[in-house]
Amino acid sequence: MAFAVRIVNYQRNKMLNICDAELVGRTLVEADLTINMTKSYFGERVVDEKEAEQLLRNSSIINMVGEKTIALSVKTGVGSAKGVKKIDGIPFLLVFKF
Repeated sequence: MAFAVRIVNYQRNKMLNICDAELVGRTLVEADLTINMTKSYFGERVVDEKEAEQLLRNSSIINMVGEKTIALSVKTGVGSAKGVKKIDGIPFLLVFKF
């Protein structure tokens, strides 16, 4: 499995933008909500499952999109299935760990 990631230092916190690699370049639209899955926001580099898991565990703010990404976050205990929403049929989840 491949995950597209971008790490940003934001107000002394590590923010991770992560998605299923195949979603980069897509635009998700539902009603008045749009998510542009741009390379500049999500696709700084591609990582494997092991590195993605480490990044999920070690980030304070996480924006995640995609079936595989959400499944990995739930499996590792970082995310909760209760918080998952869908846009254009694709799941997304935001996590804040403080």
